[in-house]
Amino acid sequence: MTETQHGAGTTHGGATERETLAAGVVALVEHVLALAATWTEWDGKPVHTDDRVYTPHKAIRRVADHLVDHLAELEARLVGEEPLPDHWHASAATTPADLAPFTQEDLDEARSRLNRLARIWAARLGSLGDEQLDHSPGEGWSFRQIAEHVKESTYYADAVGDLS
Repeated sequence: MTETQHGAGTTHGGATERETLAAGVVALVEHVLALAATWTEWDGKPVHTDDRVYTPHKAIRRVADHLVDHLAELEARLVGEEPLPDHWHASAATTPADLAPFTQEDLDEARSRLNRLARIWAARLGSLGDEQLDHSPGEGWSFRQIAEHVKESTYYADAVGDLS
């Protein structure tokens, strides 16, 4: 593939890097929701992965929290503010709500929540120029690095796995 430079940013095979980053976040959500579609059959036993415990609800919570947390960081930095520190207990905490059965209604809500977050991410990434992606304002990772990192949120859903 050749790279060309034009007003929409660097392209790879016709897609801009921003479109590729946005597609990665959308793919993350699609992957998580494909696994989540099998979780209504969950037997109620938490899955032990590495040194943590995962359940369907916890996986959805962690993916959503990760998307929200890094989006809040990105937005704060864009307007010149310090990002608010998060107070998530992350995946170290398993709440009583995490242990609840994962129903069709929970899946429907997860689809709405995660698909909306993916659209917000795609819109935001699509609005950034190459300079902002690579030389982002404020302290921390570049916005490109944040977008690449967010895609690693599949870990939480992969920990629960396909339960079909």
